[in-house]
Amino acid sequence: MSLILDQAEIARALKRISHEIIERNHGIDSISLMGIPTRGRYLASRLAGILESIEGPVPVGSLDITMHRDDHRLRAPRPLAETVMPQGGVEGRDIVLIDDVLFSGRTIRAALDALGELGRPRSVQLAVLVDRGHRQLPIRPDYVGKNIPTSLKEIVKVKLSEIDGEDLVEIVEVEE
Repeated sequence: MSLILDQAEIARALKRISHEIIERNHGIDSISLMGIPTRGRYLASRLAGILESIEGPVPVGSLDITMHRDDHRLRAPRPLAETVMPQGGVEGRDIVLIDDVLFSGRTIRAALDALGELGRPRSVQLAVLVDRGHRQLPIRPDYVGKNIPTSLKEIVKVKLSEIDGEDLVEIVEVEE
């Protein structure tokens, strides 16, 4: 097990991502945040807090992707998470999808499908705390907290205080 990001580094990464979102979008007037459960939802709330302290309030919601996943036959059934629409909905908004780790790209593909059922955003951007590579689909994040090259024998574990009681990112070797 090796520590990649500690609490302070996660906070700095989220602050940097917040500034990049403001810069790219010339403010936050057209922005809505949508976190992908589980940890993406909490990261979205943290980003909303940072954005509010810099520019003002930003609508935030969460997007359940369970029914849009392509791995139903490969994994045990997952409970449905709640989709929470941001104030003002998604129609015509610049949506920033937020997740903890970007790996194959399949979760984001499912998120795009789920988002399409809610409305037609003006644009969709992607923010991730960790990009570990190994993409299987042509998906690229717009905002990245940390790029972490990994092997397929490793797992990136993100722990957040809201769920896990601490903030950290670590790499764990998979036992074969």
